[in-house]
Amino acid sequence: MRSAPSLLSIIGVTVANDSIVCSATRQRSDGRGRFFYGALLVSILSALSSATANAASFLTTEQLYYSGQYNECLEIAVAEFDRGVWNDRWPQLAMQCLMTTGRYSEAKSVYDRATKRFATSIGIRAFGADVLRFNGDDVAAVREPLEMITMVNTAPWRYSSSADLITLGRFFIGQGEDAKKVLELFYDRVKKSNSSFAPVYIASAELAISKNDFQLAATELETAAKLQPANPDVFQLQAVAFSESDSEKAAEFLSKALQLNPRHIPSLLMKAEFEIDAERYGDADETLSQVLAINPWHPQAWAYHAVIAHLAGHFDGERAIREIALANWKTNHHVDHWIGQKLSQKYRFREGAQYQRQSLMLASSYVPARFQLAQDLLRLGDEEAGWQMAQQVYDNDAYNVVAYNLLALNDELQKFTTLQNDRFIVRMDSREARIYGQRVLRLLDEAHSTLCSKYGVTLDGPVTVEIFPRQKDFAIRTFGLPGGAGFLGVCFGRVITANSPASQGNSPSNWQAVLWHEFCHVVTLEKTLNRMPRWLSEGISVYEERQRDDAWGERLTPEYQTMLLGDDLTPVSQLSGAFLRPKSPTHLQFAYYQSSLVVEFLIKQHGFETLVRILDDLAVGMPINDAIERYTGSIVEFEQAFEAFAKRTANEMAPGLEFDKIEVEPGEQPTPEMLLEFGKRENNYWAIHQRADRLIQNEELDAAAELLEGLFQKFPSDRSTSSAAVKLARIYRKLDQPGKERESLAHVAGIVDDALPVYRRLMEIDAESETWPSVMEHAQRMLAVQPLQAFPHELLAKGAEHSGDTPVVVDARSALLEMEPTDPAKAHFDLATSLHTIGETDKAKRQVLMALEFAPRYQEALKLLVELQNKDDGNEQ
Repeated sequence: MRSAPSLLSIIGVTVANDSIVCSATRQRSDGRGRFFYGALLVSILSALSSATANAASFLTTEQLYYSGQYNECLEIAVAEFDRGVWNDRWPQLAMQCLMTTGRYSEAKSVYDRATKRFATSIGIRAFGADVLRFNGDDVAAVREPLEMITMVNTAPWRYSSSADLITLGRFFIGQGEDAKKVLELFYDRVKKSNSSFAPVYIASAELAISKNDFQLAATELETAAKLQPANPDVFQLQAVAFSESDSEKAAEFLSKALQLNPRHIPSLLMKAEFEIDAERYGDADETLSQVLAINPWHPQAWAYHAVIAHLAGHFDGERAIREIALANWKTNHHVDHWIGQKLSQKYRFREGAQYQRQSLMLASSYVPARFQLAQDLLRLGDEEAGWQMAQQVYDNDAYNVVAYNLLALNDELQKFTTLQNDRFIVRMDSREARIYGQRVLRLLDEAHSTLCSKYGVTLDGPVTVEIFPRQKDFAIRTFGLPGGAGFLGVCFGRVITANSPASQGNSPSNWQAVLWHEFCHVVTLEKTLNRMPRWLSEGISVYEERQRDDAWGERLTPEYQTMLLGDDLTPVSQLSGAFLRPKSPTHLQFAYYQSSLVVEFLIKQHGFETLVRILDDLAVGMPINDAIERYTGSIVEFEQAFEAFAKRTANEMAPGLEFDKIEVEPGEQPTPEMLLEFGKRENNYWAIHQRADRLIQNEELDAAAELLEGLFQKFPSDRSTSSAAVKLARIYRKLDQPGKERESLAHVAGIVDDALPVYRRLMEIDAESETWPSVMEHAQRMLAVQPLQAFPHELLAKGAEHSGDTPVVVDARSALLEMEPTDPAKAHFDLATSLHTIGETDKAKRQVLMALEFAPRYQEALKLLVELQNKDDGNEQ
């Protein structure tokens, strides 16, 4: 825990009888005694000294600030201050305008005058540290907290207004004090005494956001919005609160803030962040220019310009821009933190970590930089240092939700089993590791050999892969907070996190395809030094899934065909943005498919070697559009050629079939007449299915089969769960035509990577006909999706036993022991028999002894034990 004494304890703030009592002690330097300030009762009720007319005038003027009329607001505030109005809010408002617009020296002038006239105002003093820092006076800025402490100690009864209590709360939070105490002693008490005071809800929300408690922040801001509906700060903070959970709602709140004030700097900076995230760097430049038109020296705007320069490979420019960001406050630790945080969000973790270290050199106790560095280190695979730093953050800030979540997860990770070879460190739930851990390692080794060679990449150390049986744990490890539904795996460079089949309910995805996809990210990120746009990284990974297995990866579907031929095709230069705020889950998956289609087009038109050269260019900092143009012509021509290729691909999917649907107004359903008329269309995919379903319902199976066979011939690549092949398999099973049923099922199994019922039925058919190689093939397919059920292991063991593949039998029977077999004695005996066959005598003896523990009179086990013992005796002789 923190070793330095708490400022709250120095001031001695406690609660008594619904009042705040402040008592302060000061130790004399010679150590011979203490001066005690008596306990002073301070009322929480706010009492502002301004007259009603002045208050109205102030509120009207403050509204000018909220609407972005900073100069007009400043003019009135300065005039009122100069006129000698006895209200410290006027100079505060003047300083707020001047600091917002970057007129730092003028703000210092107002501050100097205001501290003389309002010598006891902590509202004025609260501006002091930043005003002094931006005027290059770090030494005086350090004294400001001491001045405030002295003022409160000297006359605590003065600081009882709601505004002063909020000022004190923010002050103590800034000094690293206990958030819960600040809430209780300041913010909660203001709410109790003055529930309509909007700033207290804003301050509470800011505190909640700083601790990553976005749900609490949203609740506080909902109240603030009712009390101050014209304050853009409220809506911008609401955008922050929802940015992690509901991007559409966040965008609405941000839009509202900018409607209220088109010159609202926090909102413009957030907008620029969104644009940087979407790789719309030109738009971000324009938005940042709007900020700099208001404040030419705004450090965060320049920090984001430095980020853009870095991402464009302009590293000298990046350094020069960083100097501009630090021009007025040379030791501003926020600048390096901002730059590093955005670079880490772009997967530049190494560069991001270096910036956080620079930030900590300027302010060693700055918790956000320390925590970001902890996360960077964890994502770089430097786990010992990363977890240690995360623990330090939590020790200093027990209310940091993300730090708490991470450390709780680390406790869970300690219970995982680690599987390791020269190339990989795999962490899994212990039971899952025993069931399919070796399969994971074999698949990853294959991916390593295939993809590293293909892309000319040498990895100089092992890659860490963590597979989580609970989606919540995956989300916390990956994103810091619960959520992230829909993500199957994530790659950070040398670290991969993934959901196990156990986390996905009854319809798990193909975990082998997921790990292949994510390891491909490892390779391409390594090759480009993490300097690649998201669309290209995702596109290559999906493309390589398809290269590995015809059933893997996103493929063209009727929905995607409609999107390719309609208005949903995204220009290549804007394609990364399609991953950030998709209109629907289908649009997100379409972004993956389109990205892979761009990669496929690039390779077909310009060769795989061109793709590799582009990756090499990205590694030296060349922007993606420049790299593409270097080998393909202008980016505009490339996009036009790709669009033509995409539409040609869509049209070639199923010539002769139509895929349009009945058009109705949003929220309405088609009428029976519309459905009847639509169903008559001979070549419409949906209409054919509609007619087939009606025939099946009426038990006209032969007619339905004939109709669906025709559809299958026109569209054999249909991978949907209700495809013609799937329906034909059901029909032929009912008609007791196993040959045709199997033919339809085998077709589906060859093009769909997670068809569990299909794999199961194929194994049943092939086991009955004793076609053991096929049984093994489909058992392996099923295990690539769901290795935690006994059925595929049982059939794999049986098929391998008939095929004489004893090592496979051993793997399967070992897995079955983890699945609570109904006859554990026989399960151990069967495994012992297989181990004996391949010469693993010691392991076989261990298993046969375990069989005898369950059934001491098990005759076959006793015979095998004697045989094994005789073999041992013979070996000893």
